[in-house]
Amino acid sequence: MKLMVNGKVHEVAATTLAELLAALDYEGDWLATAVNNDLVYKASRAEFQLNDGDRIEILSPMQGG
Repeated sequence: MKLMVNGKVHEVAATTLAELLAALDYEGDWLATAVNNDLVYKASRAEFQLNDGDRIEILSPMQGG
């Protein structure tokens, strides 16, 4: 399935948001996720089904200044 993740096209086998995060090596409790501009809470990621062409934004805090 082709997904747009943070502005880049990815071809992935993941079918849920949680699987996508694991496949792309995103981990931690401080992630914020949105699919097609709708916020997806952490508790819903394992059940949230992705569809071909979805636009996913993954935000994580960064250190530095």
